[in-house]
Amino acid sequence: MKLHDDGNPSLNTVTAYGVGFIEINQTRYDGAVVFGPEGDVASWPAQQASDISTQLLFQACGLSSPKKDPMAFLEAESGVPELDPNRPEVLLVGTGSKQVMIAPDVLLPLLRAGVGVECMSTHAAARTYNILMAEGRRVVVALIMEDE
Repeated sequence: MKLHDDGNPSLNTVTAYGVGFIEINQTRYDGAVVFGPEGDVASWPAQQASDISTQLLFQACGLSSPKKDPMAFLEAESGVPELDPNRPEVLLVGTGSKQVMIAPDVLLPLLRAGVGVECMSTHAAARTYNILMAEGRRVVVALIMEDE
């Protein structure tokens, strides 16, 4: 019996990766990138895990950063924020050759916006993205290139 791939060729798929590059739909990228199953592959300004900020994570998800409300202290913490219906379910962050955990205070605004964030090595993030994308999940991946 012959098996063949039933994947959708119009979806962004990681087709290869290595030290200093990632290949998406057989196009090579040599710098940090962010993309989802549909749309363009965009460069991402983070060059190492320490560059990652809340603003860059919101940018990766295509969401606007939450505005600081000077009167927010008057509201109960239990208030449920309004969730963007176009937000991804999960943002995968590839932090290079090694997994680097992002500080909780950087992640908290995304979690409040209803976006799960997973940090892992770039290779693991690329593989996980392909699996979640193939399952039809709303996933975005931001990948910092490996330097070793």
